[in-house]
Amino acid sequence: MKKIVERIALPAPAPGTSRELIVHRYGDKGARPKVYLHAALHADEHPGLLTLNHLIRLLDQSSDPLHGEIVLLPFANPVGMAQHLNGYLAGRYELSGGGNFNRNFPDLSEAVAEAIRGKLGADAAVNSALIRAAAEAAAAALPRENELQALRAALLGLSIGADYVLDVHCDLEALVHIFVSHHHRDLGDELGSQLAADVVLLEQEPGGSPFDEANAGLWWKLRERLGGDARVPNGCFATTLELRGQADVSDDMAAGDAMNIYRFLQRRGVIGGDPGKLPKARGKPTPLEGTDVLKAPVAGLVAYRKQLGDRVAKGEVVADIVDLAAADPTQARTPVISRADGVLFSRSIRKLLASGETVAKVAGGEKLAHRKAGNLLEA
Repeated sequence: MKKIVERIALPAPAPGTSRELIVHRYGDKGARPKVYLHAALHADEHPGLLTLNHLIRLLDQSSDPLHGEIVLLPFANPVGMAQHLNGYLAGRYELSGGGNFNRNFPDLSEAVAEAIRGKLGADAAVNSALIRAAAEAAAAALPRENELQALRAALLGLSIGADYVLDVHCDLEALVHIFVSHHHRDLGDELGSQLAADVVLLEQEPGGSPFDEANAGLWWKLRERLGGDARVPNGCFATTLELRGQADVSDDMAAGDAMNIYRFLQRRGVIGGDPGKLPKARGKPTPLEGTDVLKAPVAGLVAYRKQLGDRVAKGEVVADIVDLAAADPTQARTPVISRADGVLFSRSIRKLLASGETVAKVAGGEKLAHRKAGNLLEA
């Protein structure tokens, strides 16, 4: 496949220091459909780094025709990748005070709405092109006063015009699961089946302005700003792929995941060739608000009763928190109880937990009354 490699320099955070993004561009700029992929926006999440390394090999060696454009960043966050503290990589939060690297991406819908107001016509393709051009112009105008601002602006500038955006992450200790908007349930089903995802979480109102929402959400937010104008389609399918847990870095898993992403792109008409029969789905999509995020009621050592992939009933004990200071070990355990009927798909990789830390996540099929909309899986 035709490819060029670009480098985007970020502002130096200190004298004598510089970082950059590496961009692999396949195909002709502006060709449709356009796909954007990156890994490790949370820089301590590494399975996706190896997966995209394998995907680059597949693309470089492929003889299948490319019908669109692919923009691929093998790593999305050189800032976080450099945050080593006493042997620990603190890659989830920006240490200068910028917070979670995958939150607070700019909402471009207001600027785009002003740029296209009164200009939409009857041709859907023309309308989509107009919206994408306005979005790319809005991204280009974003402030870049510091390294974090420049990083977010660069990533959004590369992705905002895409038809498909794949933001590759991982959990702590987990099964494969993906986050998709309820607007794109069918595509979420297809991608989940191709990836053999155990859980597909449907977002209604994810909150926090993560990267996937900044891309896909532009379209429905724009439609709302324009009074529900039906001429604004849902023009971007953006998803967060959680490729198991932090320790799940291996060539076998990465090669399989890369091939499944490649086959998904074939199904979407981005790459030619036969992707084969779509694998059978491993489970039905469930609402994000149906996921019970189990917290440690007290501090202590977690001892799990349930394994990843186990079915869990409402009211069932998933784990115990062991009080190491208790005089009587038989009275030292506090149960952690599920409020959902569903699949245990995520557990803590650390075993000594503070009170209030996440113990596990159970994906249930019914929305839970205690879940707060707009908090992703943080509350």
